[in-house]
Amino acid sequence: MSNLMKAIQINRFGDRSVLELNDIEIPTPAANEVLIKVKASSINPVDWKIRAGYLQPMLNHPLPLTLGWDVAGEVVAAGDQVSHLKVGDAVYSRPDIAKNGSFAQYMTVVADEVALKPSALTWQEAAGVPLVGLTAWQSLYEIAKLEAGERVLIHGGSGAVGQFAIQLAKLRGAYVYTTTSSRNTDLVISLGADQAIDYHNEDFSELKDLDVVFDTIGGETQAKSWQTLKKGGRLVSIANSPDAATAAEHGVTPFFCFVQPNREQLEQLADLANAGKLKVNIDSEFSLADLAKAHERSETGRAQGKIIINIDA
Repeated sequence: MSNLMKAIQINRFGDRSVLELNDIEIPTPAANEVLIKVKASSINPVDWKIRAGYLQPMLNHPLPLTLGWDVAGEVVAAGDQVSHLKVGDAVYSRPDIAKNGSFAQYMTVVADEVALKPSALTWQEAAGVPLVGLTAWQSLYEIAKLEAGERVLIHGGSGAVGQFAIQLAKLRGAYVYTTTSSRNTDLVISLGADQAIDYHNEDFSELKDLDVVFDTIGGETQAKSWQTLKKGGRLVSIANSPDAATAAEHGVTPFFCFVQPNREQLEQLADLANAGKLKVNIDSEFSLADLAKAHERSETGRAQGKIIINIDA
């Protein structure tokens, strides 16, 4: 095969116009990496936030940078130290966000960040799982330590992270409230929410004595969430770091989650998907060449599920 591939890169930070479709060299996997032929990826808000430079103080990416941090594809080469994966394996991953991403025909990923793709899911569905699935898993299970019988409020239940959070919370045996618009009520109920709160016409802050709030929105929504928690409750945000002083005033514990790669958790998510216990909703699909349009869709905040990028090597 040619030693060149197509990739969407940025050479500077800015709006969607900085996205460039380039021909670059196919990377060579290190001893602990696999080379993946990418079948599909997906858009997450972190993609356009990195593109715009918002996260550069934290991540310090070198340029040019290939965006995209969800991947589903086939292993085509493996380093000498890789033992649990082999050429031909169908895999998926949320790779290290500090490295080049998956909006490319091939990418290298540390093997310990890679799990076998859920066999019950298409390439597109599988590509929609890793980042949002791990975010919901780590926020609710690892950080908040959600338990059966607890009451949890999930903000933005119709969003990609919210949809996974609802399903994982129900699988844990929690009672789930979620905020959404009325047009998405049927969707969130179908995913397992016990009560949908239309944020246009209802005030979620009237809820009391909740055990956990999962904040995917931040700002005023986070500020109004403190009063819904009981003493000893937990608030986990993926939007912005909660204020410790405000949390102390309400007698609750604040957390911030910035998702990390985790092969074991991906394997557990795959088991749930293969057992029919995890549904992946796809909002829309785009080609690699139309990535700017996919970014535009994500930036509206109106996507009802995952925005998928189909990549043909």
